[in-house]
Amino acid sequence: MAGTSTVIIGIGNLILKDEGIGVHVIRELECRELPPGVEVMDGGTATMELLGIIQEAERIIVVDALRAGGEPGTIYRVLPEDLMSETGRPLSLHQVGLLEVLGMAEQLGGHGKVVIIGVEPKEISWGTELTVEVEAKVPRVIEAVLEEVGTL
Repeated sequence: MAGTSTVIIGIGNLILKDEGIGVHVIRELECRELPPGVEVMDGGTATMELLGIIQEAERIIVVDALRAGGEPGTIYRVLPEDLMSETGRPLSLHQVGLLEVLGMAEQLGGHGKVVIIGVEPKEISWGTELTVEVEAKVPRVIEAVLEEVGTL
């Protein structure tokens, strides 16, 4: 990852339908030619393992399922500070780990700019396929990620 200015991290569990959206998007991005200095990474569900990468990159784009009350397939662009609900709880289980890792990175010297592209899931249950509603949004999610990278 040396020399990486931007890292795109897909978070999710591929055996829980829409929960795996981040990894599905990363797999699509791996087939594309990206600008120099841009790396993609399958973060799976192991957010603690991302600490070193988050500390090194100048910009971090995270793709993940995000329950925020919208229609299935709704795409959100949020910053880490936006992830806390009014009750003080994170909006998504992965964001608990992500916020902890970002907090640790901050204590250890900081991290780059972080943007989260979240997708409202329809169904999180056993299955390896995305629901039709979420699958239909994958091209738009990729577009949103590439807009963040600065290329289209």
